[in-house]
Amino acid sequence: MDIFWYIPTHGDSRYLGAEEGARVANFDYIQQIGIAADSLGYHGVLIPTGRSCEDPWIVAASLINSTKRLRFLVALRPGLTQPALAARMTATLDRLSEGRLLINLVAGGDAQELAGDGVFLDHSARYAVSEEFVHVWEALLRASRSGAAVDYEGRHFRLSGGKLLFPPFQSPRPPLYFGGSSDAAHDLAARAVDTYLTWGEPPSAVGEKFADIKARAARCGRNVRLGVRLHVIVRPTEKAAWIAAESLISRLDDRMIENAQATFSKMDSIGQQRMISLRKGNGRSRDDLEVSPNLWTGVGLTRGGAGTALVGDPNQIEARIREYEALGADSFVLSGYPHLEEAYRFAELMFPRLGIDGHGVLPGEKITGPFGSVAVMPASSSPSAAS
Repeated sequence: MDIFWYIPTHGDSRYLGAEEGARVANFDYIQQIGIAADSLGYHGVLIPTGRSCEDPWIVAASLINSTKRLRFLVALRPGLTQPALAARMTATLDRLSEGRLLINLVAGGDAQELAGDGVFLDHSARYAVSEEFVHVWEALLRASRSGAAVDYEGRHFRLSGGKLLFPPFQSPRPPLYFGGSSDAAHDLAARAVDTYLTWGEPPSAVGEKFADIKARAARCGRNVRLGVRLHVIVRPTEKAAWIAAESLISRLDDRMIENAQATFSKMDSIGQQRMISLRKGNGRSRDDLEVSPNLWTGVGLTRGGAGTALVGDPNQIEARIREYEALGADSFVLSGYPHLEEAYRFAELMFPRLGIDGHGVLPGEKITGPFGSVAVMPASSSPSAAS
């Protein structure tokens, strides 16, 4: 099981929608979260993309020297750059980080935001461009091993003598992650990516998605890994977890929620519409946001994208994660507010239960006291023992 954490390059907070408890995503804070995730033993960190975020490639590069094992799941939007430049960026970052780069292909999004970035493609066109982009991008990375040139002429891209002089560290290329809920997205996942990610939905819905992805991939002669993107609110007791969940949205008012939901409703993302439908199901009110055991939609009241959180005590959170694992998920991309503290909390409460090998203790090393306090030793103890 691969457990990822999240770098909130759009800012962080203790309360959604409020300046109170908010934190600016400056380099010092981003670095703190990266170092924490690395030292705790997370497999990697997701670094998001969009106009509200710092650039994910630069953020990942800035964390190379301050981390040792941490992998960077970096967002790549096919419509914003040419595949040759993206391949060069991929090879460089993978080489400089010595194989710690993972690519998160992002084909969907807000049409208004994309237009501001110069991308004027409808939903189906974005996926067609993405698949062709991946084909050219991968061809260049593979050819870099032999120094061969790539010639290509397609509907959206054209290359003549395309070449990378420096190959990536990983062979033949860094792994490709991707998420999407439409038929076009599932086709792209089945044909081109290594790991498919879904936002957190009830296990029955996730199971249907996974079964469809696996069936489509099998028809292509491929096997695709599966994963889930979720927020987490875990506390020693169930009561404390739900108090924390309510606290997270305690500063939101109805107007803020209505404005956010109106914005989300205009997006052509099928995944975003599924997030909205979860909250609206059965006429759910602000006080009735648990759509499946321990699966809470409160984060999605004002946050676009992944809008569900697992809420509960360690036994409950493990049970829910194991349910997704039984459906085929072996990658979990998690986050929690504030992200620095919650990175520690989740690792301390859940890694031993999930069999995750944290990096705090070396194999075979025994943890000794005084566990953060000054030990009071008996008078007969030797100086070396009490030092």
